[in-house]
Amino acid sequence: MFTRLLTVCIGNICRSPMAEALLRAHLAAQGREAATVQSAGLAALVGRPADPMAQALLQARGLDLSRHRARQLTPSLVTASDLVLVMDEEQQRAVEQLCPTARGRVQRLGRFGRFDVPDPYGGTRAQFEEALALIERGIADFSRVL
Repeated sequence: MFTRLLTVCIGNICRSPMAEALLRAHLAAQGREAATVQSAGLAALVGRPADPMAQALLQARGLDLSRHRARQLTPSLVTASDLVLVMDEEQQRAVEQLCPTARGRVQRLGRFGRFDVPDPYGGTRAQFEEALALIERGIADFSRVL
């Protein structure tokens, strides 16, 4: 059973914070509050809050991203995680290059549905909603398999 999960994107202000909050809520609903869920970015906008659109969409789902601050992905964060969920294959390769011993624990969130989660940064509400829907789908897919 995975108890330490890490979600990763590029800037750590859109996709990975949304995935972190949704995954944490999903695990809590399953009675797995003991699991730790964190997020980080490959090129994080360190210290910045989650994008306002990401905050608004998650707030509509009863989840609060207001305390989120972007942080840089480090080898120690990867090493300390049982499962690292990334948004696309390029990010998977980058994380595995950063921490080669993590190979096998780094998975694309859309692995089972064979999709990537596109970056909505700077985009429209519809692009954020699309990314969020794919994140939710990926979490549901992983939940069924794991």
